Amino acid sequence: MKVMIRRSPESGLSIYVPKKDLEEPIVETERETLWGGWVRIANGWTLDLPEMAVDTPLPVTVNARKRGGGEDDP
Repeated sequence: MKVMIRRSPESGLSIYVPKKDLEEPIVETERETLWGGWVRIANGWTLDLPEMAVDTPLPVTVNARKRGGGEDDP
């Protein structure tokens, strides 16, 4: 699914999912560099992010993959 990742001074990193009109802060990351690992957002979703350069400028739209299942799958 397409997601936009951005950084804001108030909440740090957040993810916006246009298909769900959902914006949530990132609360945990697998890798300090963000890219190529998973991130957990405040609503409990875990998303796998693609490999990208460490210095990729934000905001950026990427294809992420949601882990797990359930009725909230996009």
